[in-house]
Amino acid sequence: MPNPEANRSQHSRSRARASTSAAPRQPVRARASLRQLLRVASVASGIQFGWALQLSLLTPYVQQLGIPHQWASIIWLCGPVSGLFVQPLVGHMSDRCTSRFGRRRPFIFVGAVSIVIAVVIIAYAADIGWILGDTATYRPAAITVFIIGFWILDVANNVTQGPCRALLSDLTSKDPRRTRVANAYYSLFMAIGNILGYATGSYSGWYKVFPFTLSPACTISCANLKSAFFLDIAFIAVTTYISIMAAHEVPLNSNVVAHAEAVAEESGSAEEAFMWELFGTVKYFSTPVWIILSVTALTWIGWFPFTLFDTDWMGREIYGGDPNQGLIYDTGVRMGALGLLLNSVVLALTSLLMERLCRKRGAGFVWGISNIVMTFCFLAMLVLTYVASSIGYAGKDLPPPGIVIAALIIFTILGFPLAITYSVPYALISTHIESLGLGQGLSMGVLNLAIVVPQIVVSLGSGPWDQLFGGGNSPAFAVGAVSTIISGLIAILAIPRSGAQKARSHA
Repeated sequence: MPNPEANRSQHSRSRARASTSAAPRQPVRARASLRQLLRVASVASGIQFGWALQLSLLTPYVQQLGIPHQWASIIWLCGPVSGLFVQPLVGHMSDRCTSRFGRRRPFIFVGAVSIVIAVVIIAYAADIGWILGDTATYRPAAITVFIIGFWILDVANNVTQGPCRALLSDLTSKDPRRTRVANAYYSLFMAIGNILGYATGSYSGWYKVFPFTLSPACTISCANLKSAFFLDIAFIAVTTYISIMAAHEVPLNSNVVAHAEAVAEESGSAEEAFMWELFGTVKYFSTPVWIILSVTALTWIGWFPFTLFDTDWMGREIYGGDPNQGLIYDTGVRMGALGLLLNSVVLALTSLLMERLCRKRGAGFVWGISNIVMTFCFLAMLVLTYVASSIGYAGKDLPPPGIVIAALIIFTILGFPLAITYSVPYALISTHIESLGLGQGLSMGVLNLAIVVPQIVVSLGSGPWDQLFGGGNSPAFAVGAVSTIISGLIAILAIPRSGAQKARSHA
């Protein structure tokens, strides 16, 4: 009986061989050293420093500007929407970029400059709104400026991150082990950026270091945010310089681009627009690729509510504060940032052990176990929320130390699955999609679709969903727990192990 899956895989392999056999040859790239991979991956720390500030401080900040909690998640919709279109487009363009500076580095540089512009806009949103006529209680202009800056920031992050990942894949092409090492390095630097960013966000005295940040429109919490973004600008400038100077990309021959497009057109897999080319590749995906994309999507249904509301949960449910009433909420937010700092320390340590874990137990098994750990952590957050509300200290006193310590432990443990999420899916998709003959930039765009579509769903639904059950964050965390247990079981049972891993297990 004919096997459609085998026929499809054979067809994709035939296309890849046909495209490489007659293609004009690129200059042979020298094998990248581990030191070079380390330097190239360092830009992740600069990008993630800003992400850490964004994730820990901006959800509380938008509520302080006057946006209700149930609509706060809508503001974050710009990230996945821009990722849906921008990252595949940038991946497609960088695969075909013939700049003398290389394929990926021009996009990394432009993205970094755009991040700097965006954080300046966000930092001065309240001041600009004040100039345009805002008052202390009514800030429509500040909200508008903030949203514009937020959109630019998320677009810039997507412009930068895709080419960074693709560049590492370029430097480790056809070597799955070094690809895993490169992605582990990237995850390590993301952890370093997180640690520094969350440490910056948890400190409440930056306005004293940068006193000029205080203004009639920008009080202490706003001034701390503004000061933190100034540090972000300096950090991303340094790490971007280190990364793009270490890459030494070989410029892409324009004949290679023309040949690749001709082959793609003959095979019927590329259309006139980049999105059609992206979706045109779907029909060639093998079963393992679909499994990886499915597990990724379910994983991010779990992660994104936590990403949106982690510090808000600490300030609102654990500390019992309100964004616009007193300092209790701000104290909880900064304690949440401390928890995310501890989370990032575990993320960094796990990244150092990533290659050994995946080599010994298999990437699918490690990924599945990490998602099950996520499930237990989200369930623990639900239990802790119930316990905190039962004690009844909200609005009267600070939470008992035991409650705070338990919340910090949960945040810390979640660093282990976060390291896996930041590394393993990218290494798996890069390895499994190689036979399709796609460029690494477009490959990262394919995986990005499995990340941003769930984020769009969560952004649209989590706020109203939470409001339907009383206005807290627990309902979204409950959905995340269900999603992660399903994805963990699929990863353990369905993602195949490599031949070498099977041989070691039998031995």
